[in-house]
Amino acid sequence: MFETAVFLIFPFCMVFAAVSDLISMTITNRVSLTLVGAFFILAILSGMPLSEIGMHVLAGSAILLVTFTLFALGAMGGGDAKLMASTALWFGFDLALVNYLATAAVLGGLLTLAILRFRHSTLATLAANNILLRHCADAKAGIPYGVALGIGGLITYTQTPLAQWALERIAAS
Repeated sequence: MFETAVFLIFPFCMVFAAVSDLISMTITNRVSLTLVGAFFILAILSGMPLSEIGMHVLAGSAILLVTFTLFALGAMGGGDAKLMASTALWFGFDLALVNYLATAAVLGGLLTLAILRFRHSTLATLAANNILLRHCADAKAGIPYGVALGIGGLITYTQTPLAQWALERIAAS
C-alpha cells in the first residue's frame, strides 16, 4: 500500500506542477507542501533512519537557500524555487540529486531555447489564444521552468531512496 503511494504522489505532483506552470505560469504552494508532507510520512513508514531523513532535510534546505537567492535576484520564480527544494527533499544528498539537477538544467535550457525560437515564429501568433501555449507565445512572459523541473523529476525519480525502497518491496513480494 505504501509502495503505491510512493509511485503516485511524487509523479502526480511533478506532472501537476509542469502543467500548472505551462497553463498559468504559477506553481501552487500545495504542490510543494504535498511533497514535503508526503516525504516525511513515507520516509518514516519506510523505516528510513532519522539520520538519513536529516540529510534529506539538509539537501532540501540547501537547495531552498540557493533557489531563494536566485528568486531574490529575479533569476527564478518563487514556485520554481519551492518546487526544486521540495523535490530535493525526496532525493537527499546523493548522486541522484545531482542527476536530477543536471537533467532539469539541461531540459530547462532546451525548453528556453525552444520557447524563444517559438516566440519568433509565425506559429506564436496563431497560438496566442491557446490555453496551453499562450504563455509560450507571449514574448513578455517568463519561461515555465516548472515544466523542466517536472520532467526532470519524473526521469530521475526511480533513483530516489523511497523509490528504491518501494521497488525492493515490490520485487520481494
